[in-house]
Amino acid sequence: MLTIGITGTLGAGKGTVVEYLVSQKGFKHFSVSDYLTQELLKLGKPVNRDSMRELANGIRTKNGPDYITKILFAQAKTLGSNAIIESIRNPKEAEFIKESGGYLFAVDADQKIRYERAVLRASQKDSVTFEEFKLQEKKESQNTDPNSQNLPKCILLSDYKFANNGTVADLYKSVSDVIQKISKQN
Repeated sequence: MLTIGITGTLGAGKGTVVEYLVSQKGFKHFSVSDYLTQELLKLGKPVNRDSMRELANGIRTKNGPDYITKILFAQAKTLGSNAIIESIRNPKEAEFIKESGGYLFAVDADQKIRYERAVLRASQKDSVTFEEFKLQEKKESQNTDPNSQNLPKCILLSDYKFANNGTVADLYKSVSDVIQKISKQN
């Protein structure tokens, strides 16, 4: 079983990597955002980036910074097939993936390109102005609290980094090359 955790900046293309690995490489997808969305709906709270971040930080504070990732990893292990866990936002989550024999992928792109992608995606959590987008990113980037998001540190911990400023085909090619390299190692 090959497990990949994916991290990266907001709107960088994490979902595009997931789509590729699921549709072209047969990976099973496990989503932290889906987990948090279900929890927010149970609590009757709005589903947006701020409420997701607040809930995730609360869960991490109560249960440990890698709690949600451990749950998703256990679900993936039960299936026994290749899995991708999206989206790793805390360094302890990143470390857990790697300590469990998985790989961590990071996706990044120019901030303006990422904002435009997020607007086109039009999900509930992405309905923000460019200024709000930058503020959200800052909140997920500059944390010293071990239970909070820290995207830059997660990116630093990654095994493979993908700059996604080009086409989807370029990104797919880069990911395919890395999957081929990993497959040869295992």
